[in-house]
Amino acid sequence: MSATAAISTSRPAGSRPDIAVLGGGLSGRLLAWQLIRVGARVALYERGDADGSSAAGWVAAAMLAPLAEAAVAEPSIVEMGAVGLERWPALIDGLPEHVFFQRNGTLVVWHQPDRAEAVMFDRRMRANAPPELLRGGVERISGAQLKDVEPALAGRFQEGWLLPNEGQLDNRQLLRALAAGLAKAGANLHWHTEIGEGEYPDAGLVIDCRGLGAREALTQLRGVRGEVVRIHAPGIGLRRPVRLLHPRYPIYIAPKENDLYVIGATELESEDMSPMTVRSALELLSAAHSLNPAFGEARIVELNVNCRPALPDHLPRVQWDGARLLRVNGLYRHGYLLAPAVTGEACALAQALMQTKGAPSGSADAFDWETWRASRPWPELFRQA
Repeated sequence: MSATAAISTSRPAGSRPDIAVLGGGLSGRLLAWQLIRVGARVALYERGDADGSSAAGWVAAAMLAPLAEAAVAEPSIVEMGAVGLERWPALIDGLPEHVFFQRNGTLVVWHQPDRAEAVMFDRRMRANAPPELLRGGVERISGAQLKDVEPALAGRFQEGWLLPNEGQLDNRQLLRALAAGLAKAGANLHWHTEIGEGEYPDAGLVIDCRGLGAREALTQLRGVRGEVVRIHAPGIGLRRPVRLLHPRYPIYIAPKENDLYVIGATELESEDMSPMTVRSALELLSAAHSLNPAFGEARIVELNVNCRPALPDHLPRVQWDGARLLRVNGLYRHGYLLAPAVTGEACALAQALMQTKGAPSGSADAFDWETWRASRPWPELFRQA
């Protein structure tokens, strides 16, 4: 969170909010939570329910794995993800409901015929990850060591990597806890309320976190379909998320509380929101079975689909219109990894704009955009429309 001074809250009760957040998925809720914690009067508008069941963030494993993602993501994603991983405990702290957060690392394994995938994964990971993240962040393990690291996989793989500093959380618990925290903190919450383009509520600033709902304004935005299986598998006892490398269907399996596992994730260039295909279900479940045959006795709880908002460069964006509208979008497949850094930067920008407007004779015209942008850790995150 920015070290900028808190926004003044001297306005009388019932006056218009300092900030209206449009979209109550992961980004909208997390941004609203940070804003209200620095003293802003916040209104949140979400077309779905308080649980977040219509949000892309509802269909996710919420793994916090910057090193593992370095194999498929750009260096800036890795850097923001590393910051996000460190910030999550403080963001969760103070929420009125329990949120499962674990930092037992990530285990990466592969079957021997797929060892070439492991070589490529290692090369890409080391090319995109900063040296400080790699130091102490990658441990090569033998098949013999695997029985101590992950007993459920003992004897099944000849080698692997442990990325000991990575983590995960429970996405659905988090979405519900954020809603409860905002309500308790006095945010003005509008569930089941869809805001159309240009039909913005009256507020000092409006921050658009609608994901694909903002496509009318962000015409390059597209949806990328993801499919996830949730299963209940008592007795297996994985201790941490596991990534299985494969040339056709690399998967992850993330163990949550109460023997629940999240298996994903397909990535399809499609905005089709219809139910999961048989092929995807077979590939995800077959890969899990190959990891440990005991998954064959698990019970399928859900087959889920949603589309994640992506921009052409697959990088997130915080965009300012030069007046009172910000847009936060494009978190793509890295939502839970990037959200703390991206929404933290959006929070800092909102604070700076509100303080400029609140100063004597202040207005957005007085805000030195280029100087402010250059002072931030990721200036490329910001755009001005």
